[in-house]
Amino acid sequence: MSEQDDEQGYENEIDVAIEDPRWEGTAPDLEAFVAEAVEAALATMPPGGPIEISIMLTDDPAVQELNRTWRGKDKPTNVLSFPNEQPHGGGPRLLGDVVLAYDTLLRESGEQSKPLDHHLAHLVVHGTLHLLGHDHELGDAEADAMEALEVAALRRLGVPDPYGDPAE
Repeated sequence: MSEQDDEQGYENEIDVAIEDPRWEGTAPDLEAFVAEAVEAALATMPPGGPIEISIMLTDDPAVQELNRTWRGKDKPTNVLSFPNEQPHGGGPRLLGDVVLAYDTLLRESGEQSKPLDHHLAHLVVHGTLHLLGHDHELGDAEADAMEALEVAALRRLGVPDPYGDPAE
């Protein structure tokens, strides 16, 4: 869990659940690494107050089940975001949940010749931006805007532009 104070004394709460032990070797201090990626995304588009977010690190079968149930797509995917649609009361705003599939991230990072921790950071940022209201499937302008925020957040983490030329 990561916490960052805001001006009213409330804190961001970032809960990381590691459902698949294979995630453990992805980055030193994995929970702090994931929390830092969330904070980097929040820094590019401040939510206007403290938030609570849950990140679940699981496997392809679990993500496939969620994808089938909630999106009608019977296949695993790299990341799913579930924004909270409930009105905000006092305290931190419940932003929602982000779920990542180890098997898919591992395969994609190999196919793209990217370090697994860089790909993980990218998809945590990507999922967090979805919770903040961005949707790259709404058209080129929204996709470009979301991509620019991802690149900015990843730069804060020292992760190269995932959309750039791999030769650079």
